[in-house]
Amino acid sequence: MARTVGQHPRWERLGQAVSLVFIGIAMLLSGSVARADSPSSELLPPERPWNGVSRELMASPEDPWITPAERSGLIETPRYDESIAWLKKLVATSPQLSLHSLGKSHEGRDVWMVVAASDGSSTPEALAASGKPILLAHGGIHSGEIDGKDAGLMLLRDLTVGGSRRHLLEGAHFLFVPILNVDGHERFSAYGRINQRGPREMGWRTNARNQNLNRDFSKLDTPEVRALVAAINRWKPDLYLDLHVTDGADYQYDITFGYSGRHAHSPQGAAWLDERLSPALERDLATAGHIPGPLIFLIDSKDPSKGNFGWTAGPRFSNSYGDLRHLPTVLVENHSLKPYDQRVLGTYILLESSLATLAKHGAELRRASQRDRETRRDPMPLTFKMADYAALGETPPTLLFRGYESKLTLSPISGGLRQEWTSQPMEMEIPWIDTTEPDLTVRRPAAYWLSPVWSEVIERLKDHGIAMEQISQGREVEVELYRLNDAEIEPRAFEGHARVKANPEPFRSRQTYPAGSVRIPTDQALGDLAVLLLEPASPDSFFQWGFFLEVLQRTEYFEAYVAEPLAERMIAEDPELAQRFRDKLANDAEFAGSANARLRWFYEQTPFADARWKVYPVGREVAPAGEGR
Repeated sequence: MARTVGQHPRWERLGQAVSLVFIGIAMLLSGSVARADSPSSELLPPERPWNGVSRELMASPEDPWITPAERSGLIETPRYDESIAWLKKLVATSPQLSLHSLGKSHEGRDVWMVVAASDGSSTPEALAASGKPILLAHGGIHSGEIDGKDAGLMLLRDLTVGGSRRHLLEGAHFLFVPILNVDGHERFSAYGRINQRGPREMGWRTNARNQNLNRDFSKLDTPEVRALVAAINRWKPDLYLDLHVTDGADYQYDITFGYSGRHAHSPQGAAWLDERLSPALERDLATAGHIPGPLIFLIDSKDPSKGNFGWTAGPRFSNSYGDLRHLPTVLVENHSLKPYDQRVLGTYILLESSLATLAKHGAELRRASQRDRETRRDPMPLTFKMADYAALGETPPTLLFRGYESKLTLSPISGGLRQEWTSQPMEMEIPWIDTTEPDLTVRRPAAYWLSPVWSEVIERLKDHGIAMEQISQGREVEVELYRLNDAEIEPRAFEGHARVKANPEPFRSRQTYPAGSVRIPTDQALGDLAVLLLEPASPDSFFQWGFFLEVLQRTEYFEAYVAEPLAERMIAEDPELAQRFRDKLANDAEFAGSANARLRWFYEQTPFADARWKVYPVGREVAPAGEGR
């Protein structure tokens, strides 16, 4: 419901109350379900009754600081303008709060961040000087999944004018971005997510250019994620929460969460999450009447006994990006089939518990993160794979999965098996199939070298906060380069790019880097991130995102009337080359049957061929084998 600026609060509340009465009467007369969460509600699995203790967090109807979502009974979420108007009013009244625009979206909306500090500190320098740990959380990276916004607004009230949670700011600071995908939030409709139970209307998954913000943390195409990363660099949070709503199977858990484990890039931070944060979240959520659980990615939703997939993401996703930055990052996935009020209240408890845990154990977390930032892993894993338990003679660990029974019937529509969940709870021990084993690895270079002609990549590396040295005079450097064999561009666009893959083959070369070139050392806190962004075998490298497509195109050619006599001369003058040609004719039928391929083969043995074709233009400064860096 829209709110008119300047309307007297008492008459505003009276009008809203009358409106809600008439809406309720109309729903009863029409035979609608009282909640009427969304047009797809009746298609979803049965809704289970819930009445957790966290319901007590909701403001009473007469509370002057009731949030717009609470005013609807946590059935609706307010639009962008109404959300920000309420927030600005709260900030103007609360000395503990300040409001900051991190930047603007494609459509010109501000991405707002609230800073909550007990003493009213409102700059990164002041927060750092206090010595208190800092929690960063945001809602609406996918704006159909907007639980975090409404939970965060409730918590901000209770941290300030409400008073009931003010003590939390004595031990920690809170940075909160209520809506990250602000343009997607305003693609507002009752038809946003077919498999989600509420709110009644919601925003859209992608931004105004149809880009998924939670696929952008490595490439930094979107203004929203660039703004968020700039805030991370500037405000230096100690713990980062990304608040989502999941898809998938039906199960009992309402609030699930997870993070990259100790096998990944920040093992010390992961240990803190294992030993400090996770137990606190599980305890506090359960006490408040919720059912917390791990991230659920069933290998087969029709047969949970096959196990749950333990996902180690790449840095396009927030949780792995944070892990590479050595910023402990938790991905929160509320269960889409739970009603909106249950999900919002569970998110409130999770935020509250995180602040309390950070206040109590923040110094320990900072020490853990510092150890991770000082570690220089070598070789460096670029990807992870599932552990081969059979080869190890082991069985995978298990999870006590709390699900619901379902029945399978043959569908006359799809011709496959139709799954229908019942209201019958079930529990079973299922395998936990984790991706913890390093797969692709690379030797860590001392540094990377990049010419200023690749300014777009250099600027994005700077946006990440990666340190680099710029040379003022040209310099010749011994580096390792890659030849990009078997390069293939994917036929379908993905997130605004033509993805590309190749088989990188290293070779040594002396390269002259002109003035303005940059040297990017890996002996820095963000060195791990630099490796995954610049190694072409890394799935989230700038190369695979298509930022170096130019090196894959030919720009010089040969004519057959020149290549023919040239080839004859080469055969006559070089017996070894002549033998290699005969061997290729004998062993490669496709080559033997192509006149152009034969002549091209000779052309490519000459200095006339482009020596830079398919050569990846990022140099690796690598010490000789056996030498230290």
